[in-house]
Amino acid sequence: MPSPPLTIIPARLASTRLPGKPLADIAGLPMIVHVLEAALQAQIGPVIVAAAEQEICDAVTQAGGTAILTDPNLPSGSDRAWQAACLADPEEQHDIIINLQGDLPTFPPTALRSVLGVMDDPAFDLGTLVAPITSDEERDAPSVVKVACSFSAEQHNTPGLYFSRQPIPWGAGPLWHHVGVYAWRRTALARFVSLPPSGLEMLENLEQLRALEAGMRIGCTRMDTAPFGVDTPADLERARRMIGAQKS
Repeated sequence: MPSPPLTIIPARLASTRLPGKPLADIAGLPMIVHVLEAALQAQIGPVIVAAAEQEICDAVTQAGGTAILTDPNLPSGSDRAWQAACLADPEEQHDIIINLQGDLPTFPPTALRSVLGVMDDPAFDLGTLVAPITSDEERDAPSVVKVACSFSAEQHNTPGLYFSRQPIPWGAGPLWHHVGVYAWRRTALARFVSLPPSGLEMLENLEQLRALEAGMRIGCTRMDTAPFGVDTPADLERARRMIGAQKS
């Protein structure tokens, strides 16, 4: 029987645009706890927070969760997730590692099950989520990462061929907003973090291009609406309004 996936939520306080955001209060709980609760509600396996600072560990454990302190100098969330996986699972019992961003407080638990489903196809080294782009503003915003992929009517999963901050592909038809949540085969994540940043990765400032340039195959699956990430004070206020309305 295959082992359940290990879901890891990387988090650090040193955000450029919103310092301390994992601990920002949303409806009485730190943001990182909202993400933790969503991951636990998916009920697909154990969940840990990979924290760059002790304050995050303390907030998570106070809420009843599990946290691991990682090197604060790691360059990316992927590196933090890998270090936490090695510390939490040194016997390598978990073959799939899910990397869930810690700044998605409205993330739907069902989407974790969807991205895990991509890994049922042995052709893919990692899976990720996409959602339809619904406005010109979303299409043109450099902060919204677009993915070149195409679904037929009967397809649940399809290869992601390229990722860009520019609208791609050209022509009529749906465009897809990349949601930066990944399900990795453990061996693929180990290889990925061992590689130096690639040329296209540095040009686009998108680390998933390192995987593509290394010959890895990324599988995409659809969700209805892209969850928004909290990157600015305005995003934080929006999250507070949304979650506050849900709890009232």
